[in-house]
Amino acid sequence: MKQKVTFNNSTTPFMDNLNEKVNKYFKDRNIKRTGNWKLYTKSLILFPAHIGLYILMISLHLNPIYNVLAAILLGISSALIGFNVMHDGSHGGYSKNKILNSLMAYSANLIGAEAHFWRTKHNVLHHTYTNVVGMDDDIDKHPLFRFCEQQEHKPMHRFQYIYWIFLYPLSSIGWLYYGDFKTYFTGKILDYSFPKMSTQEHIIFWITKLINPVLFIIIPIYSLGIVPGLLCFLSMHFVLSYILNIVFQLAHVVEGTSFARKQDGKIQKEWAIHQVETTADFATKSKLVSWFVGGLNFQVEHHLFPKISHVHYPAINKFVRETCKQFNVKYIENPTFIGAFWSHIRYLKQLGVN
Repeated sequence: MKQKVTFNNSTTPFMDNLNEKVNKYFKDRNIKRTGNWKLYTKSLILFPAHIGLYILMISLHLNPIYNVLAAILLGISSALIGFNVMHDGSHGGYSKNKILNSLMAYSANLIGAEAHFWRTKHNVLHHTYTNVVGMDDDIDKHPLFRFCEQQEHKPMHRFQYIYWIFLYPLSSIGWLYYGDFKTYFTGKILDYSFPKMSTQEHIIFWITKLINPVLFIIIPIYSLGIVPGLLCFLSMHFVLSYILNIVFQLAHVVEGTSFARKQDGKIQKEWAIHQVETTADFATKSKLVSWFVGGLNFQVEHHLFPKISHVHYPAINKFVRETCKQFNVKYIENPTFIGAFWSHIRYLKQLGVN
């Protein structure tokens, strides 16, 4: 990494106080921080459903509309597995068993992603340098999008609050069929240089990238025909991309969240406070939203405690609110999913003007 951003962690009263409350919560109830029966039951539902939807997609011969519908549902199930299973596994919060965590993390490869790259991009860069321009790849969509004032304004950004509709659904195709290959051959994400990959990681990468187009392009085309097969491929990815983009943007690219430049070198706040002020919760009272997005609507809690399974975030939310109020730290929440969505659109429009 060419330049490192550091935080003022000489004292950490905010996080120390919050840790004390959270540790007491788990100790008093004698419960583990990893997943529980709720998460494991969800996993037992999602994986068979995902496989079943794929089989339906390639085997229904009644009408191409049914194949496309199965592909759309397959895109939804891909997002659900990513949010609920892969994400916890990648952070080590799915289970106390490291092998099981690793297996769940590699469920990313079901859709053709590279779990090894994603863990570094997400766990290291995004979670350490949240909303830091030049370090956090999640906000590095320039020049197509301007996600913060620190990024250069271009005339086309005036319409980004409109053209997101057409570009967001292309992101997973770009990620899987361009981004991962760029990372593999350059060995970098932004200025971050990956450690040398092991032989096993090289093998997993190429197996994933060879099998994925066979499963999702070649077999559907062979089974259904060129047009229906491609429609299924595009439909699955469009839906998957919409869901992934919208959910992740609602957590960081909305009104009220803060950003920083990597050129600033040192951020004059402790790391935990930076996480709170660059992150937004949304729809925390909605059990339906929480179930669907795997607790990612409790994004503040996730950034402060990434190794704790999302099933515990509703309980931790109370301690986060209390501690933010106690230390006068800005806690950001949009009460509803729709409210968070429109906050994102308004923010895109605002950044496009100036």
